[in-house]
Amino acid sequence: MVLFEIIFDPEHFRCMLDIVTISQLGACVTGITMHLLFVSYTRNLTSIIVVFLILLSALNPAFAQMLGRGERTIPPPTAPKLSDFPKQKFTFCTIAYTNNGRDEDLGFGWNTDYPDSGYNFMIRLEELTTVEINKDQQGEPVQKVLLLTDPALFDYPYIFMSDVGRLIFSRQEADRLQQYLLRGGFLHVDDFWGEGAWNSWVAQLNYVLPPDEYDIVDIPLSHELFSIVFNVEEYPQVPSIQHWNRSGGMTTSERGAETEKVHFRGVFDKNGRLMVLMTHNTDIADGWEKEKEDQEYFERFSVKKSYPIGINIVVYALTH
Repeated sequence: MVLFEIIFDPEHFRCMLDIVTISQLGACVTGITMHLLFVSYTRNLTSIIVVFLILLSALNPAFAQMLGRGERTIPPPTAPKLSDFPKQKFTFCTIAYTNNGRDEDLGFGWNTDYPDSGYNFMIRLEELTTVEINKDQQGEPVQKVLLLTDPALFDYPYIFMSDVGRLIFSRQEADRLQQYLLRGGFLHVDDFWGEGAWNSWVAQLNYVLPPDEYDIVDIPLSHELFSIVFNVEEYPQVPSIQHWNRSGGMTTSERGAETEKVHFRGVFDKNGRLMVLMTHNTDIADGWEKEKEDQEYFERFSVKKSYPIGINIVVYALTH
C-alpha cells in the first residue's frame, strides 16, 4: 500500500510528490495494535485474535490470501505524475474602485499606473524567477481588473490597489475585502503620499479590519519580505517619472519635507501572516510602468528599487 502527500516547495515554486510506504508506518500501527490487545486481553481472547488477524491482513494482502480470500490480488494504486496536477500561473490583479472621496495631486484613481505597470511586472517576474505567468494565445501577459464585489476575487492570491488616498469603500466592498484577506488573500496598496492620503486610507481600512483587532505596524527591514528573493536593504522611495523630470532628477520626495520618509506598514492576521502591505510615500509601480521612458529612471529606480521589492512582495504573497 502506498500513501501520497503533496508538498509545496516555495523555493522552486512547484509541487513535489513524497512517497511514503506502509512499511514506514508499520511500527506505529503494530504498536497501537499491541496496546489494544493488552488492554482487551482479559475480555475475550478469541475476539482479540480476530481483530489482530484483520489488522494484519490489511497491512499484508499476501497474508489475507492465506486466510482463504483466494488468489485474487489487489493492484497497488497508480502514483499520479507531476504533470497530472494543475499548474497555478500568476495573474496581476488590479482592483478598480469608483467612489473617490478626494483629489490627489497627480492621482487618477485606481488606474493611475494601469495597464503598463502590471504588464511589465509580469514579464519581469517570469524573467527573473521560476514563477509562471498567465498568457494569451499570442504569448502576451494576461492581467485582471476586478471590483471587490466580483465573486472571482477569491481566485487571485495577490491584489493591487493604487492611489488609495482617494477611495471610499461601500459596506459591501469592505465586507468582501475582509473575507478575502482573512481567507488568505494579500493586498498591496501603493502610490499615496502625505498625511492626508494616509489618514484617509486608514479610515477606510478600519471599516475592513477593526483596529481593536488588527493593528497597523511598521514592517522592519529584518522581515523576510526584504530578503525572500532579493536583498533589499532600505525602504525604497520611487518618485513618479513626472516628478523626477520636473525636479530635474534632484529629489525623490513628491511633497517635499512632508513625504521624505518612506513607510512600509502592514496588517498581520492572527497567525502572523502579512495580509495587507502599504507602501506609503513611494510609487513602486511607476518603476514598472515607466521602465521604457527614460534610461536613467530605468536604471536608478526600475532596476534597483521597484522590481526587487515588487518581486519580493509577490513571491511572499504566493508562498504564504
